Amino acid sequence: MTEPAVTLTDYALAIECAIFVIALARLDARDKQLCIWFVVFFASIGAASVLGGTVHGFFLAASSPGRRVLWPATILAILVTSLAAWNIAAVLKLDERQAALVRRLAFAQLVLFAVIVLFVSSKFYIGIIAYLPSTLFLLFALLTTYRRRPDRGIRWGVTGLALTLVAAVVQQARVGIHPVYFNHNALYHGIQGAALGMIFVAARSISRARPPFRRSHAIKT
Repeated sequence: MTEPAVTLTDYALAIECAIFVIALARLDARDKQLCIWFVVFFASIGAASVLGGTVHGFFLAASSPGRRVLWPATILAILVTSLAAWNIAAVLKLDERQAALVRRLAFAQLVLFAVIVLFVSSKFYIGIIAYLPSTLFLLFALLTTYRRRPDRGIRWGVTGLALTLVAAVVQQARVGIHPVYFNHNALYHGIQGAALGMIFVAARSISRARPPFRRSHAIKT
């Protein structure tokens, strides 16, 4: 195993996300559409963690056949996470017509970036370019939802999303605890694990809320 700490923390994220997916799938959700998108959100992060961890652990060399398959798949999974974030934010923040437009644009983004990943470049920054705007939009949607209707679960979600941005800064700045035993990628995963736990609290609260948190419901009522 070439990077044990990175691989094991990636796999830990995958296990965490699998637990969240199972919990949400078994939840007595009142807003089933948002619950499904949260399932997609966590499932895609879990898939990216398994794939990325396997690359870091066993196929780190650029010439490795395994890397040539698994790394693009990792970025594609991140694109699905971005798709889920766009859709969650759109349902929370926008009316039905506007949310449908964002949904179509999000799918178009997914297709465009997938073509880039498969045929042009699968560098990690491609995933960042796709994921960052949707994360900021979701953060904005949660903030405005909380202002409209304060809820402790949503407050946890806001904190978690902000923490994911901190984690990304830590990773890009290459801040680690130890250059070999716990480098910047492993620290990124550790922070991300805490952040995802907070986002799960929000996902459960939003999925079970009565009346729903979605903006279209607020407009109707």
